[in-house]
Amino acid sequence: MKPAIGSLAPDFTAPVVAEGHGDDATVTLSSLRGQRVVLVFYPKDDTPGCTKQACALRDGWDDIKATARIFGVSVDPVKSHRKFIAKYDLPYPLLADEDQAIANAYGVWVEKTMYGKTFMGTERSTFVIGADGMIEAVLEKVSPDEHLALLREVLG
Repeated sequence: MKPAIGSLAPDFTAPVVAEGHGDDATVTLSSLRGQRVVLVFYPKDDTPGCTKQACALRDGWDDIKATARIFGVSVDPVKSHRKFIAKYDLPYPLLADEDQAIANAYGVWVEKTMYGKTFMGTERSTFVIGADGMIEAVLEKVSPDEHLALLREVLG
């Protein structure tokens, strides 16, 4: 179940991949209190929709970087995130949620169907968390084409 707007965002600690972070760096959500945080959950590194979404965030980075700390979140491992960031020159960090703990806590690890096959995967959703740690907005099942515009609108 997704946390509701106005509820406390589920805390977590996860490996983080970004320029300036060491090989074993982690981020804990509660340590970011006092800052607005955006968690962008996406299914998989270097797939067409996820690449389109990631590159849109990259291209709109100058407009949104001052509004919040933004993190991409997927169940891909650190090594995959490093390649994805390098290949597309992504300016924001990615969190490696290999055990699906964060995706489960935010209710985005769901049953999906593609080409008639059912499987578990990450729903493309974004959570905006206020400086007080409370959920401000949830963008559910967003299209990669519309994500940046919706996020800009929410971040003001």
